[in-house]
Amino acid sequence: MSKKTESKKKMLGKRLKRAKRIPLLASLRTHRKLQSNKFQRNWRSQKLKLKTKK
Repeated sequence: MSKKTESKKKMLGKRLKRAKRIPLLASLRTHRKLQSNKFQRNWRSQKLKLKTKK
């Protein structure tokens, strides 16, 4: 098993926060002009391409 470094774990956490959908209130307030999150992804189908220092 591989261990995550602190920097990689931090990066994965940031990406996880980004991947959530936009709040419903934001969609309603903009009259649905703002509908999707451009960072949204599925963990199974779209993998992250993280660059790690060796």
